[in-house]
Amino acid sequence: MASEHLDSFDDLPDDLARRGVHRGPRPRGRGWVTFAWAALATGVLVGLGVLGLFVVNNGLQLGTGSAGGGAASSVDPGPSETPTPTVAPTVDPALSVTILNGTTIEGLATRAGGQATDGGWSVGVEANASSSDVTVTTVYYVDASQEGAAKGLAATLGGVATAVSTQFEGDTLTVVLGTDYKDPAA
Repeated sequence: MASEHLDSFDDLPDDLARRGVHRGPRPRGRGWVTFAWAALATGVLVGLGVLGLFVVNNGLQLGTGSAGGGAASSVDPGPSETPTPTVAPTVDPALSVTILNGTTIEGLATRAGGQATDGGWSVGVEANASSSDVTVTTVYYVDASQEGAAKGLAATLGGVATAVSTQFEGDTLTVVLGTDYKDPAA
């Protein structure tokens, strides 16, 4: 076989530390430079995304802007809240009052009924409730026309809570005594 002619590229010095096809060694820290560029690019993209979300979110809160596509118009605060009138507590002896004991204390409904009668109320029924683990004493009324009377009865019984409920039918106010009720005999 014929040998090929040698040229100047074939005669390399032995002290040269080359690898592969005439490559020199990789410079130190080159991996960190690549990582730094990737981290910078990620930070810029995340920052632009957050900025974009703020722009979109504020655009949704401020409205769609003017008809000409310009800047957003002034913020419309929406309808103003009108204060609801407060109902004054009243005593209405024409309403029948039902008092139910929702605790395990014997005779509590009778004592509360006496307190209501002394306050000018007409107590019709004093009985035990279907549950004996009630914690909050509440005066229940059926519709808004009875709210003043319910507040008056609640004040008579020591400032207990009031609530609308359709659970107790009729033209009566229903008191369910709970463990928070201050027994007048105690």
